[in-house]
Amino acid sequence: MAHRGRLVPLIVACPLFLQNLDTSVMATALPSIARSLNVQALHLNLAITSYLLSLAIFLPVSGWCAERFGPKRVFCCAIAFFSLGSALCGAATSLPALVLFRILQGLGGAMMVPVGRLILLRSVPPAQMVAAMVWFTVPPAIGRMVGPLFGGAIVTWTSWRWIFLVNVPFGLLGIALALWFIDDRREDTAPEPFDTGGFVLLALGLIGLLGALETAGKALVPGWVSWSVAGAGALAMGLYLLRSRRMASPIIDLRILRHPTYFASIIGGTPLRIAIGASPFLLPLMLQLGFGLSPLDSGLLTVATALGSLATRTVMTQAIRRIGFRTLLLATTTLTSLFYASYSLFRPDTPHVLMFCTLLLGGLVNSMGMVALQTLGFSDIPKPRMSHATTLSSMAQQLSLSFGVVLGASLVSAAACWHGGDAAHLTARDFSPAFAVIGAMTLLSLFFFVRLDKDEGAGLR
Repeated sequence: MAHRGRLVPLIVACPLFLQNLDTSVMATALPSIARSLNVQALHLNLAITSYLLSLAIFLPVSGWCAERFGPKRVFCCAIAFFSLGSALCGAATSLPALVLFRILQGLGGAMMVPVGRLILLRSVPPAQMVAAMVWFTVPPAIGRMVGPLFGGAIVTWTSWRWIFLVNVPFGLLGIALALWFIDDRREDTAPEPFDTGGFVLLALGLIGLLGALETAGKALVPGWVSWSVAGAGALAMGLYLLRSRRMASPIIDLRILRHPTYFASIIGGTPLRIAIGASPFLLPLMLQLGFGLSPLDSGLLTVATALGSLATRTVMTQAIRRIGFRTLLLATTTLTSLFYASYSLFRPDTPHVLMFCTLLLGGLVNSMGMVALQTLGFSDIPKPRMSHATTLSSMAQQLSLSFGVVLGASLVSAAACWHGGDAAHLTARDFSPAFAVIGAMTLLSLFFFVRLDKDEGAGLR
Protein backbone atom coordinates (compact mmCIF):
# COMPACT_ATOMS: atom_id res chain seq x y z
CA MET A 1 0.00 0.00 0.00
CA ALA A 2 2.85 2.36 0.87
CA HIS A 3 4.49 1.49 -2.44
CA ARG A 4 1.30 2.38 -4.33
CA GLY A 5 0.95 5.57 -2.28
CA ARG A 6 4.22 6.74 -3.80
CA LEU A 7 3.73 5.27 -7.26
CA VAL A 8 0.39 6.88 -8.14
CA PRO A 9 1.53 10.44 -7.25
CA LEU A 10 4.69 9.94 -9.30
CA ILE A 11 2.75 8.73 -12.35
CA VAL A 12 0.07 11.44 -12.32
CA ALA A 13 2.84 14.03 -11.87
CA CYS A 14 4.36 12.97 -15.24
CA PRO A 15 2.41 15.76 -17.02
CA LEU A 16 3.89 18.30 -14.63
CA PHE A 17 7.31 16.84 -15.38
CA LEU A 18 6.67 17.31 -19.10
CA GLN A 19 5.38 20.87 -18.64
CA ASN A 20 8.20 21.95 -16.35
CA LEU A 21 10.79 20.32 -18.57
CA ASP A 22 9.26 22.06 -21.59
CA THR A 23 9.10 25.48 -19.90
CA SER A 24 12.53 25.41 -18.24
CA VAL A 25 14.26 24.08 -21.35
CA MET A 26 12.58 26.68 -23.53
CA ALA A 27 13.45 29.52 -21.15
CA THR A 28 17.13 28.57 -21.35
CA ALA A 29 16.97 28.34 -25.14
CA LEU A 30 15.07 31.61 -25.77
CA PRO A 31 18.08 33.62 -27.05
CA SER A 32 19.06 30.82 -29.44
CA ILE A 33 15.48 30.41 -30.71
CA ALA A 34 15.28 34.18 -31.21
CA ARG A 35 18.42 34.17 -33.36
CA SER A 36 17.20 31.18 -35.36
CA LEU A 37 13.77 32.70 -36.06
CA ASN A 38 15.16 36.26 -36.41
CA VAL A 39 13.00 37.83 -33.68
CA GLN A 40 13.65 39.68 -30.43
CA ALA A 41 14.11 37.43 -27.39
CA LEU A 42 11.39 39.19 -25.40
CA HIS A 43 8.92 38.67 -28.27
CA LEU A 44 9.31 34.93 -27.70
CA ASN A 45 7.22 35.29 -24.58
CA LEU A 46 4.41 34.96 -27.15
CA ALA A 47 5.41 31.30 -27.50
CA ILE A 48 5.17 30.85 -23.72
CA THR A 49 2.01 32.84 -23.06
CA SER A 50 0.19 31.37 -26.08
CA TYR A 51 0.70 27.92 -24.56
CA LEU A 52 -0.42 29.11 -21.12
CA LEU A 53 -3.40 30.91 -22.65
CA SER A 54 -4.41 27.75 -24.50
CA LEU A 55 -4.19 25.88 -21.21
CA ALA A 56 -6.38 28.42 -19.45
CA ILE A 57 -9.03 28.37 -22.19
CA PHE A 58 -9.39 24.61 -22.44
CA LEU A 59 -8.86 23.73 -18.79
CA PRO A 60 -12.59 24.15 -17.97
CA VAL A 61 -13.36 21.26 -20.32
CA SER A 62 -11.05 18.85 -18.47
CA GLY A 63 -13.30 18.22 -15.49
CA TRP A 64 -16.34 17.47 -17.63
CA CYS A 65 -14.33 15.18 -19.93
CA ALA A 66 -12.95 13.26 -16.95
CA GLU A 67 -16.45 12.66 -15.60
CA ARG A 68 -17.83 11.80 -19.03
CA PHE A 69 -15.11 9.51 -20.42
CA GLY A 70 -13.16 8.48 -17.31
CA PRO A 71 -10.05 10.11 -15.81
CA LYS A 72 -7.60 7.42 -16.92
CA ARG A 73 -8.66 7.54 -20.58
CA VAL A 74 -8.62 11.34 -20.72
CA PHE A 75 -5.27 11.42 -18.92
CA CYS A 76 -3.59 9.14 -21.48
CA CYS A 77 -5.13 10.92 -24.50
CA ALA A 78 -4.00 14.29 -23.12
CA ILE A 79 -0.39 13.14 -22.81
CA ALA A 80 -0.53 11.80 -26.38
CA PHE A 81 -1.84 15.10 -27.72
CA PHE A 82 0.77 17.08 -25.78
CA SER A 83 3.51 14.89 -27.24
CA LEU A 84 2.17 15.41 -30.78
CA GLY A 85 2.13 19.18 -30.26
CA SER A 86 5.71 19.02 -29.02
CA ALA A 87 6.81 17.23 -32.18
CA LEU A 88 5.17 19.92 -34.32
CA CYS A 89 6.86 22.69 -32.30
CA GLY A 90 10.18 21.04 -33.07
CA ALA A 91 9.42 21.45 -36.78
CA ALA A 92 8.39 25.15 -36.62
CA THR A 93 10.25 27.52 -38.95
CA SER A 94 8.76 30.87 -37.85
CA LEU A 95 7.41 32.56 -34.72
CA PRO A 96 3.75 32.42 -35.91
CA ALA A 97 4.11 28.69 -36.60
CA LEU A 98 5.71 28.11 -33.20
CA VAL A 99 2.91 30.04 -31.49
CA LEU A 100 0.26 28.03 -33.39
CA PHE A 101 1.83 24.69 -32.46
CA ARG A 102 2.19 25.83 -28.85
CA ILE A 103 -1.55 26.48 -28.80
CA LEU A 104 -2.15 22.96 -30.11
CA GLN A 105 0.25 21.65 -27.50
CA GLY A 106 -1.76 23.51 -24.87
CA LEU A 107 -4.89 21.56 -25.84
CA GLY A 108 -3.26 18.42 -24.49
CA GLY A 109 -1.65 20.16 -21.56
CA ALA A 110 -5.01 21.54 -20.47
CA MET A 111 -6.26 18.02 -19.76
CA MET A 112 -3.12 16.50 -18.24
CA VAL A 113 -2.61 18.34 -14.96
CA PRO A 114 -6.16 18.73 -13.52
CA VAL A 115 -7.15 15.18 -14.49
CA GLY A 116 -3.93 13.84 -12.99
CA ARG A 117 -4.58 15.73 -9.76
CA LEU A 118 -8.16 14.41 -9.75
CA ILE A 119 -6.85 10.84 -10.02
CA LEU A 120 -4.50 11.51 -7.10
CA LEU A 121 -7.17 13.02 -4.84
CA ARG A 122 -9.50 10.09 -5.48
CA SER A 123 -6.79 7.45 -4.97
CA VAL A 124 -5.08 8.64 -1.76
CA PRO A 125 -6.71 8.69 1.72
CA PRO A 126 -6.65 12.07 3.55
CA ALA A 127 -4.20 10.80 6.18
CA GLN A 128 -1.64 10.10 3.44
CA MET A 129 -2.29 13.28 1.44
CA VAL A 130 0.70 15.30 2.69
CA ALA A 131 3.13 12.50 1.83
CA ALA A 132 1.40 11.97 -1.52
CA MET A 133 1.60 15.66 -2.39
CA VAL A 134 5.29 15.67 -1.54
CA TRP A 135 5.88 12.73 -3.90
CA PHE A 136 3.66 14.56 -6.41
CA THR A 137 6.25 17.36 -6.47
CA VAL A 138 9.21 15.08 -7.28
CA PRO A 139 8.74 14.69 -11.08
CA PRO A 140 8.06 18.43 -11.59
CA ALA A 141 11.19 19.25 -9.56
CA ILE A 142 13.21 16.82 -11.67
CA GLY A 143 11.80 18.48 -14.80
CA ARG A 144 12.87 21.90 -13.56
CA MET A 145 16.23 20.45 -12.52
CA VAL A 146 17.22 18.75 -15.76
CA GLY A 147 15.50 21.36 -17.96
CA PRO A 148 18.08 24.17 -17.69
CA LEU A 149 20.97 21.71 -17.99
CA PHE A 150 19.36 19.86 -20.87
CA GLY A 151 18.38 23.08 -22.61
CA GLY A 152 21.86 24.53 -22.22
CA ALA A 153 23.48 21.34 -23.53
CA ILE A 154 21.09 21.13 -26.50
CA VAL A 155 21.60 24.74 -27.50
CA THR A 156 25.37 24.44 -27.07
CA TRP A 157 25.90 21.17 -28.94
CA THR A 158 22.92 20.72 -31.26
CA SER A 159 19.67 22.36 -32.46
CA TRP A 160 17.10 24.03 -30.18
CA ARG A 161 14.42 21.92 -31.90
CA TRP A 162 15.34 18.97 -29.70
CA ILE A 163 13.99 20.79 -26.65
CA PHE A 164 10.52 19.93 -27.97
CA LEU A 165 11.24 16.57 -29.54
CA VAL A 166 12.53 15.20 -26.22
CA ASN A 167 8.97 15.37 -24.83
CA VAL A 168 7.84 12.57 -27.13
CA PRO A 169 9.62 9.59 -25.46
CA PHE A 170 8.76 10.89 -21.99
CA GLY A 171 5.12 11.19 -23.04
CA LEU A 172 5.05 7.61 -24.28
CA LEU A 173 6.55 6.44 -20.99
CA GLY A 174 3.90 8.34 -19.02
CA ILE A 175 1.10 6.74 -21.05
CA ALA A 176 2.52 3.25 -20.51
CA LEU A 177 2.82 3.73 -16.73
CA ALA A 178 -0.71 5.14 -16.48
CA LEU A 179 -2.23 2.26 -18.44
CA TRP A 180 -0.42 -0.27 -16.27
CA PHE A 181 -0.76 1.10 -12.73
CA ILE A 182 -3.73 3.52 -12.51
CA ASP A 183 -7.30 2.38 -11.86
CA ASP A 184 -10.04 4.17 -13.78
CA ARG A 185 -12.13 5.38 -10.84
CA ARG A 186 -15.34 7.23 -11.62
CA GLU A 187 -18.05 8.73 -9.44
CA ASP A 188 -21.34 6.86 -9.34
CA THR A 189 -23.29 9.96 -10.31
CA ALA A 190 -24.05 10.71 -13.96
CA PRO A 191 -21.93 13.44 -15.57
CA GLU A 192 -23.45 16.90 -15.70
CA PRO A 193 -24.51 18.33 -19.09
CA PHE A 194 -21.82 20.34 -20.82
CA ASP A 195 -22.19 24.09 -20.26
CA THR A 196 -21.49 25.32 -23.80
CA GLY A 197 -22.51 28.91 -23.13
CA GLY A 198 -20.33 29.10 -20.03
CA PHE A 199 -17.36 27.66 -21.92
CA VAL A 200 -17.72 30.26 -24.70
CA LEU A 201 -17.95 33.14 -22.23
CA LEU A 202 -14.92 31.92 -20.28
CA ALA A 203 -12.91 31.45 -23.46
CA LEU A 204 -13.77 34.93 -24.75
CA GLY A 205 -13.04 36.48 -21.38
CA LEU A 206 -9.65 34.83 -21.01
CA ILE A 207 -8.64 35.57 -24.62
CA GLY A 208 -9.64 39.21 -24.22
CA LEU A 209 -7.91 39.87 -20.90
CA LEU A 210 -4.68 37.98 -21.55
CA GLY A 211 -4.56 39.04 -25.20
CA ALA A 212 -4.81 42.70 -24.23
CA LEU A 213 -2.18 42.21 -21.55
CA GLU A 214 0.16 40.57 -24.05
CA THR A 215 -0.15 43.31 -26.69
CA ALA A 216 -0.12 46.29 -24.31
CA GLY A 217 2.93 48.48 -24.72
CA LYS A 218 4.51 46.38 -27.50
CA ALA A 219 3.25 48.42 -30.48
CA LEU A 220 1.84 45.23 -32.00
CA VAL A 221 -1.59 46.86 -32.34
CA PRO A 222 -2.90 50.38 -31.64
CA GLY A 223 -3.52 51.17 -27.98
CA TRP A 224 -7.26 51.52 -28.44
CA VAL A 225 -7.41 47.96 -29.78
CA SER A 226 -5.77 46.58 -26.62
CA TRP A 227 -8.18 48.53 -24.41
CA SER A 228 -11.18 47.41 -26.46
CA VAL A 229 -10.12 43.77 -26.30
CA ALA A 230 -9.58 44.07 -22.55
CA GLY A 231 -13.04 45.61 -22.12
CA ALA A 232 -14.66 42.84 -24.15
CA GLY A 233 -12.83 40.22 -22.08
CA ALA A 234 -13.93 41.81 -18.81
CA LEU A 235 -17.52 41.97 -20.07
CA ALA A 236 -17.48 38.28 -21.02
CA MET A 237 -16.10 37.34 -17.60
CA GLY A 238 -18.74 39.44 -15.88
CA LEU A 239 -21.49 37.78 -17.90
CA TYR A 240 -20.13 34.37 -16.95
CA LEU A 241 -20.18 35.28 -13.24
CA LEU A 242 -23.81 36.40 -13.47
CA ARG A 243 -24.80 33.36 -15.52
CA SER A 244 -23.03 30.82 -13.30
CA ARG A 245 -24.90 32.02 -10.21
CA ARG A 246 -28.22 31.10 -11.80
CA MET A 247 -27.13 27.68 -13.05
CA ALA A 248 -27.17 24.43 -11.11
CA SER A 249 -24.22 22.98 -13.06
CA PRO A 250 -21.95 25.66 -14.57
CA ILE A 251 -18.77 24.50 -16.28
CA ILE A 252 -16.77 26.05 -13.40
CA ASP A 253 -18.74 26.31 -10.19
CA LEU A 254 -17.28 29.32 -8.39
CA ARG A 255 -19.31 28.52 -5.28
CA ILE A 256 -16.54 26.17 -4.18
CA LEU A 257 -14.56 29.32 -3.32
CA ARG A 258 -16.77 29.53 -0.23
CA HIS A 259 -14.47 27.00 1.41
CA PRO A 260 -11.91 29.13 3.31
CA THR A 261 -8.89 26.92 2.69
CA TYR A 262 -9.67 26.62 -1.01
CA PHE A 263 -10.21 30.37 -1.27
CA ALA A 264 -6.82 30.96 0.36
CA SER A 265 -5.21 28.49 -2.03
CA ILE A 266 -6.72 29.96 -5.22
CA ILE A 267 -6.97 33.69 -4.48
CA GLY A 268 -4.30 34.02 -1.80
CA GLY A 269 -1.79 31.94 -3.73
CA THR A 270 -2.10 34.01 -6.91
CA PRO A 271 0.78 36.44 -6.17
CA LEU A 272 3.05 33.49 -5.42
CA ARG A 273 2.11 31.77 -8.66
CA ILE A 274 2.68 34.96 -10.65
CA ALA A 275 6.22 35.12 -9.26
CA ILE A 276 6.73 31.44 -10.15
CA GLY A 277 5.78 32.28 -13.74
CA ALA A 278 8.03 35.32 -13.99
CA SER A 279 11.23 34.05 -12.38
CA PRO A 280 12.06 31.08 -14.66
CA PHE A 281 11.43 33.34 -17.66
CA LEU A 282 13.65 36.18 -16.40
CA LEU A 283 16.57 34.30 -14.87
CA PRO A 284 17.95 32.69 -18.07
CA LEU A 285 17.54 35.97 -19.97
CA MET A 286 19.37 37.91 -17.26
CA LEU A 287 22.20 35.39 -17.06
CA GLN A 288 22.66 35.12 -20.83
CA LEU A 289 21.71 38.55 -22.22
CA GLY A 290 22.59 40.61 -19.15
CA PHE A 291 25.60 38.75 -17.76
CA GLY A 292 26.92 37.24 -20.99
CA LEU A 293 26.91 33.63 -19.80
CA SER A 294 26.57 30.71 -22.19
CA PRO A 295 23.30 28.69 -22.24
CA LEU A 296 25.05 25.80 -20.50
CA ASP A 297 26.49 27.99 -17.73
CA SER A 298 23.09 29.62 -17.31
CA GLY A 299 21.48 26.19 -16.97
CA LEU A 300 24.06 25.10 -14.38
CA LEU A 301 23.07 28.07 -12.22
CA THR A 302 19.28 28.02 -12.62
CA VAL A 303 19.18 24.29 -11.87
CA ALA A 304 19.69 25.34 -8.26
CA THR A 305 16.02 26.34 -7.88
CA ALA A 306 14.93 22.86 -8.96
CA LEU A 307 17.39 21.22 -6.58
CA GLY A 308 15.89 23.29 -3.79
CA SER A 309 12.40 22.18 -4.78
CA LEU A 310 13.50 18.56 -4.83
CA ALA A 311 14.92 18.91 -1.32
CA THR A 312 11.42 19.76 -0.07
CA ARG A 313 10.63 16.05 0.19
CA THR A 314 13.13 15.64 3.03
CA VAL A 315 11.67 18.34 5.31
CA MET A 316 8.05 18.93 4.29
CA THR A 317 6.19 16.35 6.37
CA GLN A 318 8.04 17.18 9.58
CA ALA A 319 7.64 20.92 9.03
CA ILE A 320 3.85 20.64 8.73
CA ARG A 321 3.63 18.40 11.79
CA ARG A 322 5.73 20.73 13.93
CA ILE A 323 4.42 24.20 13.05
CA GLY A 324 1.18 23.63 11.08
CA PHE A 325 -0.04 24.86 7.71
CA ARG A 326 -0.76 28.48 8.64
CA THR A 327 2.62 29.22 10.21
CA LEU A 328 4.43 27.42 7.41
CA LEU A 329 2.59 29.43 4.74
CA LEU A 330 3.34 32.74 6.48
CA ALA A 331 7.01 31.89 6.92
CA THR A 332 7.65 30.52 3.44
CA THR A 333 5.79 33.39 1.75
CA THR A 334 7.88 35.97 3.59
CA LEU A 335 11.12 34.15 2.79
CA THR A 336 10.10 33.65 -0.84
CA SER A 337 9.56 37.40 -1.16
CA LEU A 338 13.00 38.12 0.26
CA PHE A 339 14.72 35.61 -2.01
CA TYR A 340 13.03 36.89 -5.17
CA ALA A 341 13.98 40.45 -4.21
CA SER A 342 17.57 39.32 -3.57
CA TYR A 343 17.85 38.22 -7.21
CA SER A 344 17.75 41.93 -8.10
CA LEU A 345 21.14 42.27 -6.36
CA PHE A 346 22.86 39.82 -8.72
CA ARG A 347 25.56 41.42 -10.86
CA PRO A 348 27.83 40.04 -13.61
CA ASP A 349 30.67 39.86 -11.09
CA THR A 350 28.61 38.15 -8.36
CA PRO A 351 30.31 34.84 -7.45
CA HIS A 352 28.49 31.95 -9.08
CA VAL A 353 28.61 29.96 -5.83
CA LEU A 354 26.70 32.74 -4.06
CA MET A 355 24.08 32.92 -6.82
CA PHE A 356 23.71 29.12 -6.82
CA CYS A 357 23.18 28.96 -3.03
CA THR A 358 20.67 31.81 -3.12
CA LEU A 359 18.67 30.17 -5.90
CA LEU A 360 18.85 26.83 -4.06
CA LEU A 361 17.35 28.22 -0.84
CA GLY A 362 14.80 30.24 -2.79
CA GLY A 363 13.62 27.11 -4.58
CA LEU A 364 13.36 25.24 -1.27
CA VAL A 365 11.17 27.75 0.59
CA ASN A 366 9.02 28.44 -2.48
CA SER A 367 8.35 24.74 -3.01
CA MET A 368 7.50 24.20 0.66
CA GLY A 369 4.91 26.95 0.49
CA MET A 370 3.31 25.66 -2.70
CA VAL A 371 3.11 22.04 -1.46
CA ALA A 372 1.44 23.22 1.76
CA LEU A 373 -0.96 25.42 -0.20
CA GLN A 374 -1.98 22.70 -2.65
CA THR A 375 -2.49 20.13 0.10
CA LEU A 376 -4.51 22.41 2.37
CA GLY A 377 -6.60 23.84 -0.46
CA PHE A 378 -8.39 20.57 -1.23
CA SER A 379 -8.83 19.42 2.37
CA ASP A 380 -12.45 20.63 2.72
CA ILE A 381 -13.74 19.98 -0.82
CA PRO A 382 -16.42 17.25 -1.02
CA LYS A 383 -15.56 14.46 -3.45
CA PRO A 384 -18.47 15.17 -5.82
CA ARG A 385 -17.10 18.72 -6.27
CA MET A 386 -13.48 17.64 -6.64
CA SER A 387 -13.38 17.84 -10.45
CA HIS A 388 -14.58 21.47 -10.30
CA ALA A 389 -11.94 22.22 -7.67
CA THR A 390 -9.05 20.67 -9.58
CA THR A 391 -10.10 22.36 -12.83
CA LEU A 392 -10.45 25.82 -11.27
CA SER A 393 -7.15 25.36 -9.43
CA SER A 394 -5.31 24.44 -12.62
CA MET A 395 -6.93 27.29 -14.52
CA ALA A 396 -5.94 29.81 -11.83
CA GLN A 397 -2.42 28.41 -11.81
CA GLN A 398 -1.97 28.72 -15.57
CA LEU A 399 -3.48 32.21 -15.64
CA SER A 400 -1.07 33.28 -12.90
CA LEU A 401 1.91 31.77 -14.72
CA SER A 402 0.86 33.47 -17.95
CA PHE A 403 0.48 36.80 -16.19
CA GLY A 404 3.88 36.28 -14.56
CA VAL A 405 5.61 35.83 -17.92
CA VAL A 406 3.88 38.88 -19.41
CA LEU A 407 4.57 40.95 -16.28
CA GLY A 408 8.24 39.96 -16.25
CA ALA A 409 8.69 40.88 -19.93
CA SER A 410 6.85 44.19 -19.44
CA LEU A 411 8.91 45.15 -16.39
CA VAL A 412 12.19 44.45 -18.19
CA SER A 413 11.07 46.39 -21.27
CA ALA A 414 10.01 49.33 -19.12
CA ALA A 415 13.32 49.31 -17.26
CA ALA A 416 15.25 49.22 -20.54
CA CYS A 417 13.35 52.26 -21.81
CA TRP A 418 13.89 54.04 -18.48
CA HIS A 419 17.62 53.45 -18.79
CA GLY A 420 17.64 54.86 -22.32
CA GLY A 421 17.82 51.54 -24.16
CA ASP A 422 15.31 49.23 -25.77
CA ALA A 423 14.06 45.64 -25.54
CA ALA A 424 16.41 44.52 -28.31
CA HIS A 425 19.54 45.49 -26.36
CA LEU A 426 19.07 44.44 -22.74
CA THR A 427 21.70 45.00 -20.06
CA ALA A 428 22.18 43.56 -16.57
CA ARG A 429 20.61 46.56 -14.82
CA ASP A 430 17.37 46.18 -16.79
CA PHE A 431 16.46 43.03 -14.84
CA SER A 432 16.92 44.27 -11.27
CA PRO A 433 13.67 46.31 -11.01
CA ALA A 434 11.65 43.33 -12.27
CA PHE A 435 12.87 41.02 -9.51
CA ALA A 436 12.37 43.74 -6.88
CA VAL A 437 8.74 44.25 -7.95
CA ILE A 438 8.06 40.52 -8.09
CA GLY A 439 9.54 40.01 -4.62
CA ALA A 440 7.37 42.77 -3.13
CA MET A 441 4.25 41.47 -4.90
CA THR A 442 4.45 38.03 -3.26
CA LEU A 443 3.85 39.65 0.15
CA LEU A 444 0.23 40.23 -0.90
CA SER A 445 -0.44 36.55 -0.21
CA LEU A 446 0.13 37.17 3.50
CA PHE A 447 -3.16 39.10 3.76
CA PHE A 448 -5.01 35.88 2.90
CA PHE A 449 -2.89 33.36 4.80
CA VAL A 450 -2.99 35.30 8.07
CA ARG A 451 -6.78 34.82 8.17
CA LEU A 452 -6.51 31.04 8.28
CA ASP A 453 -7.17 29.27 11.56
CA LYS A 454 -3.96 28.13 13.27
CA ASP A 455 -5.30 24.55 13.44
CA GLU A 456 -6.41 24.49 9.80
CA GLY A 457 -5.61 21.17 8.15
CA ALA A 458 -4.89 19.38 11.43
CA GLY A 459 -6.46 16.20 10.06
CA LEU A 460 -3.89 16.06 7.27
CA ARG A 461 -0.79 16.05 9.47
